[in-house]
Amino acid sequence: MKICVLGGAGYIGSHTVLELLKAGHDVFVIDNLSTGSKEFLFDEARFYEADCTNEQQLLDVFSQESLESPIDAVMHFAAKLIVPDSVSQPLSYYYNNVFGVITLIQAMITSKINTLVFSSTAAVYGDHPTGFCQETDVCQPINPYGNSKLAAEMVIQDCAKAYGLKTCIFRYFNVAGAHPSLRLGLDKSTLTHIIPITVMAALNQRPHVTIFGDDYPTSDGTCIRDYIHVSDLAYAHVLGLEYTIKNNSNEIFNLGSSQGYSVKQVIDEVKKIAPLTVQMGPRRAGDPAKLIAKSSKANELLNWSPQYSLHDIVSTDYEFRLKRLNEEDNRNKVSD
Repeated sequence: MKICVLGGAGYIGSHTVLELLKAGHDVFVIDNLSTGSKEFLFDEARFYEADCTNEQQLLDVFSQESLESPIDAVMHFAAKLIVPDSVSQPLSYYYNNVFGVITLIQAMITSKINTLVFSSTAAVYGDHPTGFCQETDVCQPINPYGNSKLAAEMVIQDCAKAYGLKTCIFRYFNVAGAHPSLRLGLDKSTLTHIIPITVMAALNQRPHVTIFGDDYPTSDGTCIRDYIHVSDLAYAHVLGLEYTIKNNSNEIFNLGSSQGYSVKQVIDEVKKIAPLTVQMGPRRAGDPAKLIAKSSKANELLNWSPQYSLHDIVSTDYEFRLKRLNEEDNRNKVSD
């Protein structure tokens, strides 16, 4: 199948491009490179620099790609996703994450592309009352990022009914790790997720890692979250794409391990690789004690389950960051 990956130069998008290529699909990437990198593109996947909020740019690319063969589906990974930024810059988030989806769907309808796989988030669930999230739960986001992704989901579902689109919406939990080849990874320094910032502390890229509260009603007093390796996530998208086209379906799937780990467990896993400094801090407002995915729907319908452990997630992230540090050191030595 011919697949467009919107945001395919980014972290999750690039991993998904790799999985699509491995599965034998014909892939082209659209990315505005605002957060993605040409370094994470593949020669086998054609690249177009364009923006999801610019309908004419999308139409031009779709028109060119459709000359030889029709486009079977679009995968959307082109969202803004930093929660604190969404609080201070909500208009930017609604413009990109909601208007961008509207613009994409308009271009898809004009171009006669009727299948969309959409990257959403567990942030749509908000402060979940039980900590175990499933797809049928009421969604009550607690920040503009979550609101914008839920609004995009609503646009997609309404358009599916109105225009006959086939859609697959994936709600991610905490995605981390790097491809085992170390060809791809999360190459950013301004991060808020516990795994990369703990790994950065172990590599002396940060002075310490802070535990925000150790008096939660959990086994060790620290918050529990669900973690998924990025390659597991990417492979789920290939399965979701194939399922959606085969069944002409419109489904929402959680993607997580269905197994939570505490902040202390994550830190202890990193400490098995390298020492780091840990500090205690007060609870952060709005942090629920537990958030875990119920992923049984993806297990049953897509025959998908995570293959990578917490150790795999931590170790691949560590090795990827260490590799980048060594490459930077070598460049500095050459320049000196």
